[in-house]
Formats: sequence, structure tokens, C-alpha cells
Amino acid sequence: MTNQKIGFIGLGRMGLPMAYNLLKAGLDLTVHNRSRTKVQDIAAAGATAAISSAEVTRQCDIVLACLPDIAASEKVFLGPDGVMANARPGQIIVDHSTVGIDTSKACAGAAEAKGAMFLDAPISGGTERAENATLVIMAGGLEEAFDAALPAFDAMGGTVRHTGPTGTGTTVKLVNQLLVGVHTLAAAEAMLMGTKSGADPALVYELVSSGWGQSFMLDRNSSVMLDQTYEDARAPVRTILKDLGLIQELARSIDTPTPAGDVAYKLFTRAAEAGLGDLDMPGVARLLEKEAGVEIRRKS
Repeated sequence: MTNQKIGFIGLGRMGLPMAYNLLKAGLDLTVHNRSRTKVQDIAAAGATAAISSAEVTRQCDIVLACLPDIAASEKVFLGPDGVMANARPGQIIVDHSTVGIDTSKACAGAAEAKGAMFLDAPISGGTERAENATLVIMAGGLEEAFDAALPAFDAMGGTVRHTGPTGTGTTVKLVNQLLVGVHTLAAAEAMLMGTKSGADPALVYELVSSGWGQSFMLDRNSSVMLDQTYEDARAPVRTILKDLGLIQELARSIDTPTPAGDVAYKLFTRAAEAGLGDLDMPGVARLLEKEAGVEIRRKS
């Protein structure tokens, strides 16, 4: 592995710290991003700069990408001069983005046609864990490909697992996002109900988080709601809405009811339509606050 060249495409809020951690691990790294400033900065730290996804693919043995949405993933991987068009036999190609099952399977099929191997390996943990190299990485695809990519995964993640065949990594990520969306909405509802009833919302959080009502999303989102710091969008409403839409598609395709997910999807849709899409995900509370006529806010 130490002699293999690693490529990384997409230096966004998650991708940039992931790429830096690959460098810190001593891996031979080539990067590409639409914004050249980020490329120049990480190149100054030791990475090799590439001018296109095609160049990354031609130069590297393992190609990783972390992209913001399905359209970007399909363009980079499946476009006319994208990763798959330039793939070669034995190469390992990894998508860390959150996409649908169909996109993951299309990428796997295109890779197989070129003799390459594809892993759908979405991530969870947010920017803080991306920076700390403690991400959860869930990878679907051939075990041979997973084993070869494992040193790179270990440089970025704290919990790294092979989930099974193609599509299972994406499936596990969507299960995760179902809980993220539902728990975010539930936390907003609970904090709003406590506030509207006259309780100190900070005390509500302190006590609930010490009892059975505790959840990771309550912990993550309560300070945002209490301090009204929605503009610091580490995970925007629009991103969670995108994921909840993918969950809707998956649920329909396997004929599985997701009633709580359906409600979350509708509320996040309303939030986006109300102009709240760029707020951090507990910004869905703003919609509920308006209807209740009260704000969840820390008492001075």
C-alpha cells in the first residue's frame, strides 16, 4: 500500500480534512477540486495537484471522491471524461458521497466494465470527526477492494467496516440518515414544547440529555437552537432533505414503510421552501417556532 498512489477528488467541508489526514499518514496523494485555491493550499502541504478528475484517475491506483450531491457524483464518476472513462484494470475507485443505490450500482457496473473495482463507502461524523480522522466509513463492494483501500480508510476513519456487496455501504448510510432526520425533528419538537410550556430550554436539555430521551442529535443540535447559531451550517437543511429524499426512494423500492421518515421529509421540505435550506439542520426548528409563536433560546 505504501507504494500506491492515492487520488482524492472533492475538497469540500468534509473532503478537505479527509485529504489532509491522508497526507498526515504519509500517503502519496494527488488531489483535484473545482476551487483551485484549496488545491494550491494542500499542494503546498505536500500533495500533487491535478487539473481534472481524469488526470487523478490516470495517475493513481486508488481514487477516492467526496462530493456534495448526486449530480456531482454522477458527473465525476460517469461523465464522458470522468473517472470511469479513464479507469483501468485493477484500479480501486471509491465514492464517499451520500447518493442513491442506483447511482452506486451504476458506478460499480461501469468500473467492472473497465476491469476496475468500485466501493460505495459513505461517511458519517461531520466536519469535526473528519478533522480528527475518526469518521465512520461503511464500505460496500468486493472485499479484495476493501482490503486494499483499508490503509487509506484507516487514515481518515475511526470506525471502518466492510458492509457487504455493492450498495450495502449506501444502504447503511441512508439508515443512519433516516435517524439523523427523524431525531433532528424530534429534538426540535421536544425543545419547542418545553419552551412554549414555560420551562427553561437549557434546563430541559440538561435533564432530558441525562435521561432516556438522550440522543446524539439532541446533543449536537441543542446548542445550535439555544444559541440561535443556525447560520453556521455544518450540515445544512438542504443536505438532510436530499438524504431524506433518497431514503424515500429506497423505502419505495423495497416496499418498506417509513412513517416517521415521511413526516421528517415533509417538514424538511417545508423548511427548504420557506428559505431555510442553507441553515444548519436544526434550522427546521425555525419553521416550528414561527407556528408556535415562541423561540427556543437560552435565557440570559
